[in-house]
Amino acid sequence: MKELLSSIVILIDTREQQNKHITDYFNRKGISYKTRKLEYGDYAAYIPANEVLNIPRPLYFPAAIERKNSVDELASTIKERIRFENELIRSQRSKFLLLVEEADGYQNIITGQYKSQYNAKALLASLKAFEMRYGFQSVFISPKTSGNYIYHHFYYLIRETLKSGI
Repeated sequence: MKELLSSIVILIDTREQQNKHITDYFNRKGISYKTRKLEYGDYAAYIPANEVLNIPRPLYFPAAIERKNSVDELASTIKERIRFENELIRSQRSKFLLLVEEADGYQNIITGQYKSQYNAKALLASLKAFEMRYGFQSVFISPKTSGNYIYHHFYYLIRETLKSGI
């Protein structure tokens, strides 16, 4: 299991921008990653084929992380309801997570401490309604910990999936 988990490759969507802090973390920690177009989300993960471990083809896991660099980016995304909702619809058969790189982001939404003119109550209501409707969760963390969070999110998701035999 340990050898299998050490071979995880993080996939980064080709449209993902301003993520040098994440790839720098991956490089420092020796975490493999590749860039390719993803159907939804900014990050995904897989285990490559490995003849020694009797894995004849890559193992992809139905999971994705969508990253927003701030509450302001989140607000502008939610304002574009149709585009955002279409991405959520595409992600429904996977374990989807919305990661917002602003440690106090939830508090900032509640108090309206962001640049967007989007009403705080409306933003929170939209976010929570989307979470319930499409079965995902949102996390608010510091950009300093994003690379760590992304890697460990996929590591433990894959580990638990493999342990359950799915």
